[in-house]
Amino acid sequence: MRRGHRPSTPAAGRPRFWGRHAVIAALANPNRTVRRMWGTREALSALDLPPVIPVTYADAADLGRLVPQDAPHQGLVIEVDPLPDLWLGDLLEQGQDDRRPLLILDQVTDPHNVGAILRSAAAFDALGIITQDRHAPPESGALARAASGALELVPWVRVVNLARALDEIAEAGFWRIGLTGKGPKTLAETIGEARIALVLGAEGEGMRANTEAHCDELARLPISSRVESLNVSNAAAISLYAVATRGG
Repeated sequence: MRRGHRPSTPAAGRPRFWGRHAVIAALANPNRTVRRMWGTREALSALDLPPVIPVTYADAADLGRLVPQDAPHQGLVIEVDPLPDLWLGDLLEQGQDDRRPLLILDQVTDPHNVGAILRSAAAFDALGIITQDRHAPPESGALARAASGALELVPWVRVVNLARALDEIAEAGFWRIGLTGKGPKTLAETIGEARIALVLGAEGEGMRANTEAHCDELARLPISSRVESLNVSNAAAISLYAVATRGG
């Protein structure tokens, strides 16, 4: 039996990705199975495609009918299998000297936000992101487009119970910092030298009370009083930068 918090059951169906960054990253990911591909001759001619992928040549108008209206497909569309499940225990078994932060998202459901967070997580070399399965978006073309290839690079664990996952994260030696405007200290004052797990809630509602209760500290970003709050993807990027530059 595998150790650690079990992953969720993936949603049925195969997503379609579009756009050069998302498609090229998926093709380069050995853990990603690409089932079908459509593209213009011009876009496909620039790729070195494995012969096992069925390819259909199509014009831009035909490709537009395969994706949501006005989606910027850039001449490339693929149909893929969702990535294999990841176990939280496997992600946490990184060496104790691994200082990369974790990101935990509490009911962040917008695929554009999650995609942007994945992109920041890749930029600042996060260990991975963790979401609850029922209140997080599935893999989709919109999410992959927003992630600009990072969906294929950053481990994403979907768990059934976020509170239990946070307990396991603490047992692995992470200091769990919940980001909230009501935090008594700033993030810089709470980072310290421990391995860091950053917990962010949805826009508007923020973290749930039970999630806050499973954090070691609550912290705020020192933003101007002229704005009430930051978009969650912006808050994630700033927080990851703060962890990456601590002590600098």
